[in-house]
Amino acid sequence: MEKQRKSGHLVLVMVPFQGHITPMLQLATILHSKGFSITIVHPELNSPNPSDHPEIAFVSIQDKLTKSQFSLKDVASLTLILNRNCAAPLQQCITNILHSYDHIAAVVYDTLMFCAQTIADNLSLPGITLRTCSATTLLLFPVFPQLDEKDFISEIESPELQVLELERFRALLSQNPTEAVMESRFAFTNAVRSSSAIIVNSMEFLEQEALSKVKQYFPAPIFTIGPIHKLAPKVYSSLLTEDDKCISWLDKQSPESVIYVSFGSIASIDKQELIEVAWGLANSKQPFLWVVRPDSVRGLDWNEPLQNGFQESVGERGCIVKWTPQKEVLAHISVGGFWSHGGWNSTIESICEGVPMICKPFFGDQHLNSSYICKVWKIGLELHELERGNIERTIRRLMVDMEGNEIRTRAMDLKEKAALSLMERGSSSCSLHDLTNQISSV
Repeated sequence: MEKQRKSGHLVLVMVPFQGHITPMLQLATILHSKGFSITIVHPELNSPNPSDHPEIAFVSIQDKLTKSQFSLKDVASLTLILNRNCAAPLQQCITNILHSYDHIAAVVYDTLMFCAQTIADNLSLPGITLRTCSATTLLLFPVFPQLDEKDFISEIESPELQVLELERFRALLSQNPTEAVMESRFAFTNAVRSSSAIIVNSMEFLEQEALSKVKQYFPAPIFTIGPIHKLAPKVYSSLLTEDDKCISWLDKQSPESVIYVSFGSIASIDKQELIEVAWGLANSKQPFLWVVRPDSVRGLDWNEPLQNGFQESVGERGCIVKWTPQKEVLAHISVGGFWSHGGWNSTIESICEGVPMICKPFFGDQHLNSSYICKVWKIGLELHELERGNIERTIRRLMVDMEGNEIRTRAMDLKEKAALSLMERGSSSCSLHDLTNQISSV
């Protein structure tokens, strides 16, 4: 490759998980619009399609991941395997890119690909980490080994952070940790502490108290540039085929009448839970759009248990699909509620459209996000048990009762604040401006 002079070239390092691929591609398009040329380095598994992003260069590296390893429910072990397998090819790849350009302005990496920070340090390049979860999650990791747990908790005087019950989440993280969990947490924390900057897909007003606490423990500047999907041009990044027919079904429904149900790209339920969800939706008498991924029911083919009279009982009131164009769905006038797993991307997308939520978290930061949604922002209801009567009551509380109207009003208030943050002098726009200035000045 002929040596090129690119003063603003960035290398972005991706991990092969749907909830991480999308924000990284969105960030790439945002930074490209600010004048940077971009190379995305990605593992072979779940590779993005370069033809969907002609303005970006893509380079794949060997990850040596098998399907059985990728299906591991132990995220910590999978993350360690990914970093170990990718470290050497990633270093060689970035070295090659460095030889092709006079200058690499920074290596921007997903926090789960923490080996990229060590490689950036080895090559004397700034390393910038993209946190695809909330900024608050950084408070759940042991920042300094000598930091006493009780001292940390006693310092939290903010009513907002007390409501979040961070001590309970930290205790859950520390409960019977495996060797993989301990090793990945240590590597993750060291990488973030060594980074030149931290990018978070969030807004200042959403996590103001937590951000002030995070800034005490991490030396790098934090840039809240969310909602990333609103700043970026439309990016196609779905690993599953989106069913656009659900939009024509939504077009036939009354405004704010539909409960949209999706548990994200990873969470799974068993046969009995599927049946309880189905009849809870049916008995609520509300129109519903329900995403049932092909791999979302453990040990069964798609919606096999629903063949015994369920579809006939709900008729046209229910629409079941394998995947949706979610941002388009949430923006649709017919959608009045979102029953979600509480993933961060889904949370941000719902806030931006003013859609109130029902939360049934499954694992990880979803529990913390649900606490924010239901206890701090008060724009949703938490569903504790997948039982049809409980599901029916919760849906009707949100969609029919006066309580739901009050929740919807608060959700619309957050939508307005999110829109303000994106305006020229808004917090997210200013943060993006500061980020690009920092990268350019290094």
